[in-house]
Amino acid sequence: MNFLIEALAALGRTAINMFSGVGRLMLFTLQALRAAVVPPYYFGRLAEQMALIGWFSLPVVGLTALFTGAALAQQIYVGGGRFNAESTVPAIVVFGMIRELGPVLVGLMVAGRVASSMAAELGTMRVTEQIDALATLRADPFRWLIAPRLVASVVMLPLLVMVANAIGIMGGWLLSVNKLGFNSGAYLATTRKFIEHDDFIMALMKAAVFGFFIALLGCYHGYRASGGAAGVGNATTHAVVSSFIMILLSNLIITLMVFG
Repeated sequence: MNFLIEALAALGRTAINMFSGVGRLMLFTLQALRAAVVPPYYFGRLAEQMALIGWFSLPVVGLTALFTGAALAQQIYVGGGRFNAESTVPAIVVFGMIRELGPVLVGLMVAGRVASSMAAELGTMRVTEQIDALATLRADPFRWLIAPRLVASVVMLPLLVMVANAIGIMGGWLLSVNKLGFNSGAYLATTRKFIEHDDFIMALMKAAVFGFFIALLGCYHGYRASGGAAGVGNATTHAVVSSFIMILLSNLIITLMVFG
C-alpha cells in the first residue's frame, strides 16, 4: 500500500513539475513577445544580433548545404539507377532541399550555434547577477536582452534558408555535371521547371518558426540558469536539445498541415 502511495505521489510531482514548466515557458513567451512588439526598440542591439545570427552563421550553413546537396544528388542517382530513373536527380534535389533539407538543416545548425550561445551568455549574466543589475537600473531585461534576439532570429533564419537552398541546389548541380555526366543546360532547365512558388513560401514559413523557437528556448534556459558554471552548462545543453526537438516537431506539423 505504501509503495502504491509513493508511486502515485511521484507521478503527481512529475505532472506538477511538467505543467509548471510549461506555464513558466508560456509566461516567458508572452513577456518576450510583448517586449518585441511594444516600443521602445533598441535597433542597435537588433542589428548586432542580426549580424551574429545571420552573417556569422553563413559559413557553416553554406558548407552544410553544399555537401548535403551534392550527397543527395549522388544518393538519388544511385537509387534511381535501380529503376532506370536517373533523370529524376534534378527534380528530387530541388524538392528535397527547398521543402525539407534546407530549412531543417539550417535550423539545426543555427540552433547548435546560436541557441547554445544565447543560453551561455544569458546564463552567465544570470549567475553573475548582471540581469538583476539591469532590473535595478530600471532597464527591462526582456527589451534589452530577449526581444532583439527573438526578432533577429525570426528575420535572419528565412534569409539563411534562401541562401542554403541556392547553395544546396548548386552542390547537386556541380556533382551531377562533373561526376554523374549530366548536361549542365538540361539539368538547370529541369531545376527551373520544378521550382514552385509555394515551396519557397513553405520553406520561409518553416524557417521563421524555427528561428522563433531557437531564440525563445535559448533565451529561456539561459535566463533561468542557476547554480554557477554547472548551471550555465546545463542551461546550454537544455537549450540545444529542446531547440532540436521543437524544430523537428514543428517541421512535422507544418508539413502535415500543408501536404496532409
